[in-house]
Amino acid sequence: MSVEVPVARVQLALNVSLLDEAIAFYSKLFGTRPTKVRPGYANFAVADPPLKRVLIEGDDGGTVNHLGVEVASSDDVYATRTRLAREGLSTATEDEVVCCYAVQDKVWVDGPDGEPWEVYTVRSDLEMHRDRLRTVDPNTGTACCATAGGGADTTACSSRSG
Repeated sequence: MSVEVPVARVQLALNVSLLDEAIAFYSKLFGTRPTKVRPGYANFAVADPPLKRVLIEGDDGGTVNHLGVEVASSDDVYATRTRLAREGLSTATEDEVVCCYAVQDKVWVDGPDGEPWEVYTVRSDLEMHRDRLRTVDPNTGTACCATAGGGADTTACSSRSG
């Protein structure tokens, strides 16, 4: 199922303790069913307001996993990376990364309190291991997990994620 992405929409990724209950609640709240459901993972493409709501099942339910902005194209991701660099912010870029059951291009930046933000576009859907969500640390540039081209270091993966 392909979803038309607006020029940009905010993404809110939440850790949830019981995925099925969270899906039921957010389906009622937003008046729509999830766009994608996988083991331990679900996302909603909400039209009004433009929002990508991601649910990640785990022990730390009720906490923010990460924040983001979904954009329409890789060019939008690269333009954001350039703009953030001009502003003097440390960023980490991931091209064709396997993340959240999709191949994505993205740039990460951490907010002043360490909250992870990503600006990303989805290139294609695919299956993957659920623990491989965030693959690079914006402060260190340290990579982990898998990329579409292969290779993985799952020992370095953060449970906070992408």
